[in-house]
Amino acid sequence: MSRLIIWRHGQTEWNVTDRIQGHADVGLDDLGRAQAAAAARQIAAGHPDVIVSSDLRRAADTAGALAAVTGLTVRLDPRLREQYFGDWQGLTNAEVRSAYPDQWARWRRGQAPETAGIEEIGALRERALAAMTDAANLGGTVVVVTHGGTAKQAMGSLLGWPPDMSSRVMGLMNCHWAEIQWHVHRGGWVLHTYNVGVASGLSVASERAAAPRDASPANRDRIDDVSTALAGGHVVD
Repeated sequence: MSRLIIWRHGQTEWNVTDRIQGHADVGLDDLGRAQAAAAARQIAAGHPDVIVSSDLRRAADTAGALAAVTGLTVRLDPRLREQYFGDWQGLTNAEVRSAYPDQWARWRRGQAPETAGIEEIGALRERALAAMTDAANLGGTVVVVTHGGTAKQAMGSLLGWPPDMSSRVMGLMNCHWAEIQWHVHRGGWVLHTYNVGVASGLSVASERAAAPRDASPANRDRIDDVSTALAGGHVVD
């Protein structure tokens, strides 16, 4: 039986400041690194066989935290990147509302903006599904490290959700994950858990203290990521 653990990267400074990331290569902040270290230990307990990650630094470094505790190699796949947000990347949501009021209104209605060079949802869904399918075909328990919007679109495709379903499902929070499993007798993928993560009271200091005693100084600090998710028409990542 194949298992996919779909894991969103840890927190970045741009998440905190409500800045749109898309393909911008933003790294994890201190809390994001702590989140990745804690989540990696929890995911490692499930004995993953393969790690596949978006090539953006925030996702790849989050995946690196799991590699550090499992000894697995991270396979990078650019198809797992977040949706490309064109001219909106680097702006806060408030700045987009001010600079692109008409297009922002379309976005809030669930319609594709006509300008700004934003990647179509259909294109995102297609590449994300292809990447997830290829990852699943590696067999065993596969951890896929990606971004909020990409995770929702890929899961929606794998689970057979209608196109508008993702707008009614909350995105994965930073460094949280979902697990789906392939069931032969059901003829497809089944959602087992969603938005699982470490305790919300996580602190950087406590996570540094909890790092494995045999970890090298480099590995104790090793954890970065990029995040993006869509929730109710609001660009979170």
